[in-house]
Amino acid sequence: MSGKDRAKWNKRYRDGEYAQRTRPSALLESWIGRIPPGRALDVACGAGRNALYLAAHGFEVDAVDISGEGLNRARASAQQSGLDVNWMERDLDEPLLLEHSYQLILVIRYVNLPLIRKLAASLAPGGYLVCEQHLVTDADVIGPANPSFRVKPGDLQLAAGGLRIHQLEESLVEDPDGRMAALARLVAKNS
Repeated sequence: MSGKDRAKWNKRYRDGEYAQRTRPSALLESWIGRIPPGRALDVACGAGRNALYLAAHGFEVDAVDISGEGLNRARASAQQSGLDVNWMERDLDEPLLLEHSYQLILVIRYVNLPLIRKLAASLAPGGYLVCEQHLVTDADVIGPANPSFRVKPGDLQLAAGGLRIHQLEESLVEDPDGRMAALARLVAKNS
């Protein structure tokens, strides 16, 4: 990303975009009871909806995003909820130096397949990679119009490398706000 990307995302959060999106990813909700709590990494966390959900379910959470404005909103929400999250402002196009291995790495709607491949190597033994990305489609769906910000069918499976896949879906789904989305969803485990 660049300074231009940082400015774009800071403006979006400053202008109140995504303020109504407080519910965690439906994929994360469906798996939370099957992944033992431990250290978690939320990549491109935005205003922190998924990181806060993880912290509320007993995970020790590191959450990273390029937007200081999004992270400020996340910090305020964490303080209001009495939750502890390690918020980190980073450009994800720069090397992400991780000090820990993770029980769970979460990447929701941030397309960076080379990073996902690298993150898979940071999973603890038995750790899970949970990804949800906008999928390339001709259907009338929400999400980015630019196909560079969508994955092609099979991309997430390739990015997971040698991880054991527990769930892989590439389909049209109804988003929690009631709109249609084309999504690729992956849950894979480091066995």
